[in-house]
Amino acid sequence: MGDRSIVVGDRGYAAGTCDPDAVDAEVRAGDRPGTFALWQDGERQSEVDLADPTRLTFDYARRLADVVDLAAPPGVPLRVVHVGGAAMMLPRYVSATRPRSSQIVLEPDEAVIALVRRELPLPARSGVRIRPVGGREGVAALRDQSVDVVLLDAFAGAETPRGLLTREFFADVARVLVSGGLLAANLADTAPFPVVRTAVAGIREIFPDLLLGAEPATLKARRRGNVVAVAGGAVPLEAFRARASAHATPYRVFDQRGVSDSFGGGRAASEASHPSEAREVDGRPVE
Repeated sequence: MGDRSIVVGDRGYAAGTCDPDAVDAEVRAGDRPGTFALWQDGERQSEVDLADPTRLTFDYARRLADVVDLAAPPGVPLRVVHVGGAAMMLPRYVSATRPRSSQIVLEPDEAVIALVRRELPLPARSGVRIRPVGGREGVAALRDQSVDVVLLDAFAGAETPRGLLTREFFADVARVLVSGGLLAANLADTAPFPVVRTAVAGIREIFPDLLLGAEPATLKARRRGNVVAVAGGAVPLEAFRARASAHATPYRVFDQRGVSDSFGGGRAASEASHPSEAREVDGRPVE
């Protein structure tokens, strides 16, 4: 895992160097009894249930979890990389549903890492390691064909970081995924969906299959929301649709043609053509 890894929830944990009291983030009681939310920069970034990690409050998190559930038969361990950590909502889910999974979390904010360790610690022997680096740098350091699933759930404020929407980043994700591996990306956007269109164009240059899932209110431009993109060797379209329709809050799934009709027309972002954006990792300037 390297010298910069942090093992969470075990005796080997080495805290980040930042003072957790100095971070602009806090843990508050969640919407339901027994849940806790991480707030950062005025945004509720994630919410966890320490007693039941499979209980996911955010609709988009449930969609990302569907991808994890469909990536392999139930209970089979997976190698998962999380780009963005916050309160470790999805790492907790993977640990609970797929014990013995090996997980790496790429979270650049060491103060948030320390805060979560103090207030919302992961259980012992969770199999989760946190690297205090941004997603672009962290994925670049991974070995070829070493990961089953990459979950992109990173934000700079309320925006998906620009450095994680380039063709170069998606190419690096493809490099680290095994044959048949999956990328699932949570994209915050609103109609006419410029962020999603940019991501779709970049992903399609690299991955042969792509589907999108979105909630009806977001599609009708009633409010800003989350669109989940799923790409990889064998995207499980029908299984994903079945889960989408069975949820308490159903969402719509777009196949390849539907993606083209509703979210096409974008231009892939490139680090070469946007050098200032290429110098950003997860919304932070790279030294």
